[in-house]
Amino acid sequence: MADVMTRVGIGYDVHPFEAGRPLILGGIEIPHTHGLKGHSDADVLCHAIADAVLGAMGLPDIGFYFPPTDASIEGICSLRILEKCAELAAERGWLISNIDSTLVAEAPRVMRHAPAMKEKIGAALNIPADAVGIKATTNERMGFVGREEGMAAMAVACLEK
Repeated sequence: MADVMTRVGIGYDVHPFEAGRPLILGGIEIPHTHGLKGHSDADVLCHAIADAVLGAMGLPDIGFYFPPTDASIEGICSLRILEKCAELAAERGWLISNIDSTLVAEAPRVMRHAPAMKEKIGAALNIPADAVGIKATTNERMGFVGREEGMAAMAVACLEK
């Protein structure tokens, strides 16, 4: 039996809230009073996951592949970013074995949307939905998240070759 190489990557992302935009998390539109501000759809969860996958491969972050200065990708769906990460992994012989992630926000409550988010993220990464972990927590009213100025997300990706 051949040896299996395993790598782990960590991702973190944060976006401020902005009025007049939809809130997109894990590829799903979540009902809320504000969306997140960003060059793409500002899906903080997908961005953290993308950086975790890229980091596990030792590659640059999503800003390298999807720079905020590129007008041609303004408003891009962050699921496309995850698809690019999966493509880069496959090209290099990596299998994304699992993702674990945490959303940090005071509001809205998002866990009822987790099954749909897991399906979307899993499909974008070519992995089963049950290989995608999504949790949510508050920041106990502390800091910019606690003041409901924005959201943060953290993710860990495990890749095998």
